Amino acid sequence: MKIACQMDPIDKIDITGDSTFAMLLEAQKRGHEIFYYTPDKLALDGDRLMARGATLVLRDKAGDHSTASNPRRIDLATQDVVLLRQDPPFDMGYITTTHLLERIHPKTLVVNDPAHVRNAPEKIWVLEFQDLMPPTLVTRNPEEIAEFRARHKDIIVKPLYGNGGAGVFRIQPGDTNLASLIETFHAINREPLMVQQYRPEVRGGDKRIIFVDGEIAGAINRVPAEGETRSNMHVGGTPKPTDLTTRDKEICARLGPHLKKRGLIFTGIDVIGPYLTEINVTSPTGIRQVKAFGGNDIAAMIWDAIEKKRKGQA
Repeated sequence: MKIACQMDPIDKIDITGDSTFAMLLEAQKRGHEIFYYTPDKLALDGDRLMARGATLVLRDKAGDHSTASNPRRIDLATQDVVLLRQDPPFDMGYITTTHLLERIHPKTLVVNDPAHVRNAPEKIWVLEFQDLMPPTLVTRNPEEIAEFRARHKDIIVKPLYGNGGAGVFRIQPGDTNLASLIETFHAINREPLMVQQYRPEVRGGDKRIIFVDGEIAGAINRVPAEGETRSNMHVGGTPKPTDLTTRDKEICARLGPHLKKRGLIFTGIDVIGPYLTEINVTSPTGIRQVKAFGGNDIAAMIWDAIEKKRKGQA
């Protein structure tokens, strides 16, 4: 197949843990042709969705992992599949790319479905499952945040559209910095904050459970570094092998059919203790770590699902 991948600059990625790189390696192994471009090279020219990029050849070798050749401008409607794999922040630039890619989907299969990526960002769609979540507040209002803190004492404050653990703060009882923190967030943007009850279970890890086409494909546990609240691997969290608890399976059984119905082929959810905290639909990670711990080859599972869908469209 002809595969186009919309992602962040490939020379900046850490291939040891990058799920997009694993997916592209598997595509190359299967003989698919890979065209790579960054979001800023996307253009709607009349009724044609164009991208400037290059053919990509990959090597699983740190520091020498890719070669781009034959730079050109293509009509993305000529591709069989477009992988939407850029990282958040989920800002208006990101949202605009979902509108543009929606113009070619599903004749050209966009993974994940751009309309549902737009309508299900990590910390928004999860709010439909509040019975599975810790107590949660979404607001810009300082009074609401103060009242929430008075009820729950120990809280987490984070940007609603952030990723990778950036801008996540724990405010413990007695901490006098909450008002200043809110002022700082307000100075940066006009978006609401997400505020949650701090769950001490996070010291034992924040579990990432990965789905392929609505089915459980694997899981890892991300353990925070000493003295760190955040467990994200971007900020020093350590991946560990893990098993699913009965509660994990209950959460997955609730979510799986919704993921499949929305055309979200590759997704990840985050679970702390008995609580669901996020549903990742933009650029979930963890598949290289799952395989390293002896789990499924999730990149292969993803391409099996994509190829099956393409065959069904033919």
